[in-house]
Amino acid sequence: MDFLNDILTGALGPFGPIIAVGTLGVVLIALTLILFMNRPEDPLDKLKRDQKNLAAGNSQAQRLRGSKNEKLDKYAGFLEPQDEKQLSEMRKKLMQAGYRDRDAVRYFHFAQFALGVGGLILGVIYYVLFKSGAETTTTQIIMYTLGPGALGYMAPKYWVTKRQQQRQEEITDGFPDSLDMMLVCVEAGQSLDQSIIRVANEIEASFPAIAEEYLIVSQQIKAGRDKAGVLNEMAERCGVQDISSFVTVLVQSQTFGTSIADALRVYAGEMRDKRVMRAEEKANKLPTKMTLATMMLTVPPLLIILVGPSIVGIMELTAAAQ
Repeated sequence: MDFLNDILTGALGPFGPIIAVGTLGVVLIALTLILFMNRPEDPLDKLKRDQKNLAAGNSQAQRLRGSKNEKLDKYAGFLEPQDEKQLSEMRKKLMQAGYRDRDAVRYFHFAQFALGVGGLILGVIYYVLFKSGAETTTTQIIMYTLGPGALGYMAPKYWVTKRQQQRQEEITDGFPDSLDMMLVCVEAGQSLDQSIIRVANEIEASFPAIAEEYLIVSQQIKAGRDKAGVLNEMAERCGVQDISSFVTVLVQSQTFGTSIADALRVYAGEMRDKRVMRAEEKANKLPTKMTLATMMLTVPPLLIILVGPSIVGIMELTAAAQ
């Protein structure tokens, strides 16, 4: 071990053993992944997949749900959570962010893995080329090597979370206007299905997220699906409380046979009032958010103007006394 340590230190510098261990770890990870990805498919998994394909329905329904990348099936155990609850939550989050592809979960975890390993390799290369000759502590070595890998691993999750928040904000902002337009269409004599299509086409330029949801609802209703189930799926895809309440109102109106126009009129008025309340809430928060900036920009100059002459006078008196 001492002989090997002397060789690595002489070839790579004082941190030669650490670099060798890190390189060996990366190589072992790569070999493990290659062996894992090239392993033969389990016959039991193939049988289960065939049974799922038989139970999927006819080809038209399969086309409406979207095609699935069969090449990723052999890596499903690596690219998908094994827990059904985690898989469902991840698929729901990606759907709320606008990623509806059937392989979205696999793409997400592959992006995490690829960016994490890529960041780790770049961190090791950066440390070897630029920092290996300098005096660095163990904490700095870990930051230089593992820091980029951790950032790369967390980047897809941050991106999806931001996309989810932006999409939900867009849906929340455009929902009151869509309700007003839907109310006008229903009172003009159109059915609810036709009103949803008309509103989706009219509002697409301003709020494409909610227009897309309305178009999906209209296509699923045209395909013969139950309207209550389609609306509940829309509420789940959006992840907005206002949409969930709206779906509940429509389902109850359809169940009890009450007028949809009256329900839309009442709920549209509530959504307008709620939008005004959100705007007032943001306006009331603004002075509090500006307090810190105001103190940082006004208090120091004020102190300099008021206290500065006194400090100069004290310094002059002290110098004269000495």
